[in-house]
Amino acid sequence: MKNNVKIARVQIDLTQQQLAEKVGITRQTVSLIEKGKYNPSLKLCLAICDVVHKTLDELFWVDKEDRTEC
Repeated sequence: MKNNVKIARVQIDLTQQQLAEKVGITRQTVSLIEKGKYNPSLKLCLAICDVVHKTLDELFWVDKEDRTEC
């Protein structure tokens, strides 16, 4: 999953630690999300969106080639 979490976080002058505290996760988890190495739950995605004042579409997306058939 691709994301713009780091860009949005930096735009509002938050550290990874501050974002983590606001959404109830660890700084390490924020780092993994920003690197695209951890896929957060929808609930966590929405919490991050709320903190950084962005929509889900602005922060998270999946490229067509990364999607799997259900």
